[in-house]
Amino acid sequence: MSERIDVGETNVSRETYERLKHYEALVQKWSPKINLVARSTLSQVWDRHIVDSLQVCSAVEQPNCWVDIGSGGGFPGVVVAIWAAEHWPECEVVLIESDQRKCAFLRTALRECGVSGTVLSKRIEQVPSLQADVLSARALADLSQLLEFSDLHLKPGGQCLFLKGAQWKKEVDNAERQWRFDWKSNKSWTEPEAVVLRIKGVARV
Repeated sequence: MSERIDVGETNVSRETYERLKHYEALVQKWSPKINLVARSTLSQVWDRHIVDSLQVCSAVEQPNCWVDIGSGGGFPGVVVAIWAAEHWPECEVVLIESDQRKCAFLRTALRECGVSGTVLSKRIEQVPSLQADVLSARALADLSQLLEFSDLHLKPGGQCLFLKGAQWKKEVDNAERQWRFDWKSNKSWTEPEAVVLRIKGVARV
């Protein structure tokens, strides 16, 4: 049996682990030039960003199309693509990011890590509907705005996975004034007050 390595609350193959470590090194190399992560967290890329992103992957079974919006430095989009290479080789991973320099980084990261993914250099609302099985976002916008994007890009029966901080319940309450949706919160692996919000059945009120 091939070696498995614990990362957060899951485990990955040696090959996936090495790809994640290579990605960590790329983030640390590029970030001082194009601000991929806050300077204060640059020494904590593994735990604060990579492990944090990995938790959304273990919550999903075999999607055909995963769309990450506002991908920025690739959290969680590039991590999802690395996970997919091992677990869902047929899954199409799409990263949407409007910043051209960050798009250049995302394409470099996917290529150097040896994984597949499509980077779209556009604003989220300008991309034709992608009919995603899974829509993810991290540190992008409040929940009401994210649900606007999900209304455009999520296929019927699909699910959203949004990484949210300590104010997540307030965002849910505010969003429920405009939207109907089913939600469940999973406690974050990395932050005691943060959660991963799993959302389905999004419809306007």
